[in-house]
Amino acid sequence: MSATPQAHRRRSRRNRIIATAAGLATLGALAAAIPASAGEAQSHKPGKSKPRYQDVQLLSFNDLHGNLEPPAGSSGRVSELHEDGTTTTINAGGVEYLATHLREARKANTKFSITAAAGDMVGASPLISGLFHDEPTIEALNGLKLDVTSVGNHEFDEGAKELRRLQKGGCHKTDGCYVEGKKFKGADFPYLAANVIEEKTGKPLLKPYWVWKKNGVKIGFIGVTLEDTPGVVSAEGVKGLKFKDEVETINKYAKELESQGVKSVVALIHEGGLPASQSYNYDCDSPGAGDGISGPIVDIAKNITPKVDALVTGHTHAAYACTINDPAGQPRMVTSAASFGRLYTDTTLTYDRQTNDISRTAVKSANHVVTRTVAKAADMTALISRWNTLAAPIGNRTIGYITGDVANVGTETPMGDLIADAQYWYGKTLDPGVDLALMNAGGVRGPLTYAAKGTEGDGVVTYAEGFTVQPFSNTVNLQDFTGAQIIQVLKEQVSGSNTAAPKVLQPSSGLTYTLDLTKSGADRVVVATIKLNGVAIDPAATYRVATNNFLAGGGDGYPTLGQGTNDLVGADDLAALEQYLLANSSASSPIAPPAANRITIIN
Repeated sequence: MSATPQAHRRRSRRNRIIATAAGLATLGALAAAIPASAGEAQSHKPGKSKPRYQDVQLLSFNDLHGNLEPPAGSSGRVSELHEDGTTTTINAGGVEYLATHLREARKANTKFSITAAAGDMVGASPLISGLFHDEPTIEALNGLKLDVTSVGNHEFDEGAKELRRLQKGGCHKTDGCYVEGKKFKGADFPYLAANVIEEKTGKPLLKPYWVWKKNGVKIGFIGVTLEDTPGVVSAEGVKGLKFKDEVETINKYAKELESQGVKSVVALIHEGGLPASQSYNYDCDSPGAGDGISGPIVDIAKNITPKVDALVTGHTHAAYACTINDPAGQPRMVTSAASFGRLYTDTTLTYDRQTNDISRTAVKSANHVVTRTVAKAADMTALISRWNTLAAPIGNRTIGYITGDVANVGTETPMGDLIADAQYWYGKTLDPGVDLALMNAGGVRGPLTYAAKGTEGDGVVTYAEGFTVQPFSNTVNLQDFTGAQIIQVLKEQVSGSNTAAPKVLQPSSGLTYTLDLTKSGADRVVVATIKLNGVAIDPAATYRVATNNFLAGGGDGYPTLGQGTNDLVGADDLAALEQYLLANSSASSPIAPPAANRITIIN
């Protein structure tokens, strides 16, 4: 199953959603009427009416993916950009620290503070959460006092029924209750799924919106996930569901909220952008508003009705706080807080009681690092300890040994190559005729680190660490393809739905080729360089290929991988990795990280 978010489509119909001239004039008049000091509550005498302007704190994050403990390796770090152009790396993340940071931030505005999220709270989770169908994460989010979130694509990893269970509570249909006498109560906060429609009923799977109310202030939240969710989730996970256009859906419900007297609206969108810098504090409004960001969220933001005052986004695991003009040409805040709980965003929304709307000129926002230098939240520490105790008998099992960190950073990564090698090796135990393996980068969820995480010792790989890297329980599938089809698959990495943001497959040892990123589309793949064990791929020959079942179904924009023949379904991918490591590494002879040099990349 894929998870690495990618920018992948533009829809011309969005461009048809524009503001009318009358709307422009109205907005212009409203903006002119708002005083420069709108962000501050006006003074008033006791017993008089409430102040016209009320600052509302919006704390937000996205793409937690069940990372309750501090993420390992690069997944647990952020880059800070300094004025001189240098950067500093900061260790970040972990709900014990996230809870402390959020609670401290709320002290500045205890009565008027909302905490919201933009999807992928669960799914692709480490063992402590994934082993228990993400009940621990829902419990943690309840403890964090999350008010509302949109669904993301990973909320559908286990299907609509399981998502409903996370919302409403109840024990798992197969595994039951994990603690005797204790029934899972579900989320205290609403999951919003405005653009996820049940085919049978034609209605949203979950609530489309939610309204926060406090002392006369009303702010509506509309939640959507990316329209292309079926392209990045297994077919079983989205069975019986339709995913509607984000812009059309948000515009529809913004109008509905307005008819109910709710004129202040925030959209929670599980789709995102790609800032020009990976530093969390990069100014994506330089040199002009929104100039430093690209990706699907740009078109979305430009076409969502001006009735919406701010966009909280996700999916791309990027960090940004940008202003992108709405259809009326007015600046609107668009934010994302990276992933894995490493950042949170603090946005000030200034509510005008006279218009019942947000004063856009007073909206300000910034991302903040969830540093690990603060005190841990005791309740989160207790929660993690409780679930780790239940997971320990499984998670502490040794499955292999490594000589150093197996990184998961780059276009081709050592971790991706290691998994591809494992699936190739495992495939040959099922069928000696297997020629190669291909792994989707989005299915690789983290690195393997050499330093001991617990008491296992340096260089020891535990089942829990392997689960963090491969949490999807995909099967390893063997299929036959012609050489021409393999060439086409490699072209699909950088063409079709993957043109704007290439998704590069991780190859097993022996498969080599050149990727020329100075070219465009399918031409980026230099066909003459594609070789298997030094021999050019023969378009007319048949090759036996190992992939996971997500790719074998044509997922992640690889339709040709869905055309394989002579299928053979093996064990799950984590079992394949475990068997490979146990057979090819030991305490006295650990395995070295692959060099990640199978793809020659020309930038």
